[in-house]
Amino acid sequence: MKPSRFIITVALSAFLLVTVTSAAETKAQHDARMAWWREAKFGMFIHWGVYSVPAGFYHGESVNTTYYLGHPVPCAGEWIMCVGKIPKAEYQSYAKEFNPVKFDADAWVKLAKAAGQKYIIITAKHHDGFAMFDTQASPWGITHATPFKRDPLAELAAACKKEGIQLGFYYSQAQDWNNGGSAMTGKWDPAQQHDMDDYIDKVAVPQVKELLTHYGQFPAVIWWDTPVDMNPARAQKLHDAVEQLRPGIIMNNRLGGGFNGDTETPEQFIPPTGFPGRDWETCMTMNDTWGFRSDDQNFKSTASLIHNLCDIASKGGNYLLNVGPTSEGLIPVSEVERLQDVGAWMKVNGEAIYGSTASPFETLPWGRCTKKIAANGKTTTLYLHVFDWPANGRLTVPGLVNTVQSARLLATGAKLKFSRAGENVEVEVPATAPDEISSTVVLKIKGAPEVVTPAVLQGADGKVQLPASAAKLQGDLKYESGGGKDNVGYWLNPADTANWTVKVTHPGKFKVAAEIAALAAGNFEVTVGEQKVPGTAPITPDYVTFKQLDLAGTLDLAAGRVTLTVKPVAEGWHPMNLRSVQLVPAE
Repeated sequence: MKPSRFIITVALSAFLLVTVTSAAETKAQHDARMAWWREAKFGMFIHWGVYSVPAGFYHGESVNTTYYLGHPVPCAGEWIMCVGKIPKAEYQSYAKEFNPVKFDADAWVKLAKAAGQKYIIITAKHHDGFAMFDTQASPWGITHATPFKRDPLAELAAACKKEGIQLGFYYSQAQDWNNGGSAMTGKWDPAQQHDMDDYIDKVAVPQVKELLTHYGQFPAVIWWDTPVDMNPARAQKLHDAVEQLRPGIIMNNRLGGGFNGDTETPEQFIPPTGFPGRDWETCMTMNDTWGFRSDDQNFKSTASLIHNLCDIASKGGNYLLNVGPTSEGLIPVSEVERLQDVGAWMKVNGEAIYGSTASPFETLPWGRCTKKIAANGKTTTLYLHVFDWPANGRLTVPGLVNTVQSARLLATGAKLKFSRAGENVEVEVPATAPDEISSTVVLKIKGAPEVVTPAVLQGADGKVQLPASAAKLQGDLKYESGGGKDNVGYWLNPADTANWTVKVTHPGKFKVAAEIAALAAGNFEVTVGEQKVPGTAPITPDYVTFKQLDLAGTLDLAAGRVTLTVKPVAEGWHPMNLRSVQLVPAE
């Protein structure tokens, strides 16, 4: 994988711009080919190789920072050869110490299965060019260069077949720092100089053919990575090998050369709206590294992992969660424990994840939603993933038009009472959440979901309170909660906006105020139609200390539904967090 978000941003732009398809395929054929992957939703990524021997250290020093475009970049374990500028011969000597005798393919696959993961993608070859399989195309691999001699991919294939888990192979087709491929940040050792086309013909294509033919029913996926210097001719050779030997295989969008593949691959982040019309998969680490680093203990909490899974599923994607085994062949205990915890949650809530599709709601203040529409289209099941359990015992489902037929708790099956409250549906829930991380409320509704943007109601005193949790967000804005936050955040782009629909029952002129936290003064506007009220963000100590700002000017609101928008003024814009906007009748 890539060592930083800065490189990710550059590389992903190339992945997302390609539009060439490889062959004529009907929608029905494509849907059939993708069916198992769409059903799975949750997979295990495994980054494992000879880089687990140095484990982030070179000559006793931690290789933890490099610079890219002037920015500090944390070094993932698998990038140590490149970031540390380790000479080829010296790096290859690590293979003599790579003897993972504690590797147990059955244990790994059973762990993935217990976690609720339906497929595994493992690094058959990463950017260092080290083959984690028995290859005849290069001596630089586990069966030739190490004392281990075994083929872990063959053992994983046997274990996956036994447990009913799909298996796919990651292959770094372009970057290869030992066999002669490209190097993203330039070659640092004269011994690396090699013609890339010769590498493609003599190493990459033969190895891909080996991977496609030596493992029975697998691989089910080929996961390409970083198409540095991959022109159409080079990519075509690899693509042809796949099409000839395993034409139904799923491929991602990172081959390069004009091939867009089957899946988009956001890395280390969840796109705000997913990729409508495209299959996609967020790959993410549990800590800060893909390959094992002995000094990286910055692990995400179980709650974060479960929330990520729900968030990704609610946007129609898959979650590919990484583990980085040690040079002994063990998955670190911290990763095992988290997978076991996620698995316990999935045993209760898996129905709300597997085979689900994207939420019909744009935002929900208390969590996420996934859905399943019946084959006959007559009913839909909505799975409400409630992160923040309502203290008042009433869960509000905003803007749901459909008739609700039933409501229940997924964990216990207990039936729940529900009622309609204007444009919303309210469900009566127990005082205590079934699960402190995420509890699932199941609604069965009539027909396909119909959702309207719910209007914020005006109070009897004429005041209007517009909380961040009710805002419709455009661009990369996110609603943030917890840790002192209850706000619209990530306001880095002045093109992004937040808006609310308000149902005005007491028309007139209104003063405008906003609760804002910002480290620098940036200009913005509050608009309704052609009306604009300007404001300048107050400077606060941090992004969680909010200050109320009374704006100069008023808005004249007529009766009915109106849309109020907060939009930056591009010139001189600085990020801010917005907790709320208030409208107060002008005296």
